[in-house]
Amino acid sequence: MSKTKVAIGIDVGGTNTVFGFVDNEGILVYESSIPTNSYEKADLFFDRLFKKIDEDFKKFSARYELAGIGIGAPNANYYRGTVEQAPNLNWGFVNVLEIIKKYSPLPSAITNDANAAAIGEMLFGAAKGMKDFVVITLGTGLGSGIVVNGELVYGADGFAGEVGHTIFDPHGRMCGCGRKGCLEAYASATGIRRTVFELLGTTVTPSELRQVNFNQLTAKDIADAANRGDKLALEAFDFTARVLGLKLADTVAYLSPEAIILFGGLALAGDLILEPTKRYMEENMLNIFKNKVKILPSALPGAHAAVLGASALIWNELEKHRK
Repeated sequence: MSKTKVAIGIDVGGTNTVFGFVDNEGILVYESSIPTNSYEKADLFFDRLFKKIDEDFKKFSARYELAGIGIGAPNANYYRGTVEQAPNLNWGFVNVLEIIKKYSPLPSAITNDANAAAIGEMLFGAAKGMKDFVVITLGTGLGSGIVVNGELVYGADGFAGEVGHTIFDPHGRMCGCGRKGCLEAYASATGIRRTVFELLGTTVTPSELRQVNFNQLTAKDIADAANRGDKLALEAFDFTARVLGLKLADTVAYLSPEAIILFGGLALAGDLILEPTKRYMEENMLNIFKNKVKILPSALPGAHAAVLGASALIWNELEKHRK
C-alpha cells in the first residue's frame, strides 16, 4: 500500500514551538509542541526539536511519508533561509535552513508567521481561489502577508509586508520597534489593552475592566466585556477598528486586493472587530475601491492555524517546483 505524503509544519514562538504533520489537503495528522526556551542558542533548540519530531513520526511511518519541512518564525527571511535578530529569541543571525540540513535531507523553506498564514489561507483557508489578497495577523503585534497574482510578496530583501509598522500617528505611542505611532501599537492584542488603560485613565465610564490589572488583562477579556455591553470595552474596539480601517484603506490603494483576511487572537472577537473595521475602511477608501474589498475572518482552524500555515509554505514550494 502506498504511503500518504505529509509535510512537517513548524511554528516557532517565543514561548512554545508547535509542529505537526499535514497532508496536501490541509488535513492535520498529528500535532505536538516543545518549549522554545528563548534564552537557548539555535543549535541546541533545533537539536531538541528534531529529536522530538523523529521520535513522534515513528508512530506514523508505516502509513505516512515525509515530503518537506515548512517553518514560520519571527524575523525569518525567505530568500536567505535565515532568522535575523528576532525579538524574544537568543539566536542573533542564524541560517536555519543550513542547520536543518544536519537533521534532514528533505526540501525545506522558512518565512515569517504572517507570510505563512497567507499561504495557509490561500491553500487551505479563506483565500482559496484568490490571487490578490492580504492577511493581517492581529496577535501580540500586527503582521501581514501580501499575495499578488498568486505569489507572496517578499520584496527586494525578503522583508516586504510590514503593514504593522506603517505610521498611524508620528507623535503617538511608542512601538516595540523603537519608533512612534506604528499601526501595531494600536491595532493588536497589545494595542487594544493599551487603549483600554488610556480610556480608564481619561474617562469616568463605568466598566468591569476597572477591576483588572494591566498585566492580567487579555484581548479576550476585553471582547467578553464588550459582548456583555461594557461601554468602555466597546469604545476600545471602536477606536481599534477606526485606526485599522483607516490604514487598511491605504493598503487597498497600494494593492487593490480582492479581500483582506483578519487572522490571530484579536480577530477571534468576530464582528466586534470585523464590522467596524469594514465600515471605517469604506469611509476612508478612495472612491474607485469602495465596496469592492471583502474583510473576512480566517478560515484556518484557530488552534492549528500556525502549523497549517507553515506546512502550506512547503507544499506551495513543492508545487512550484513541479510546474
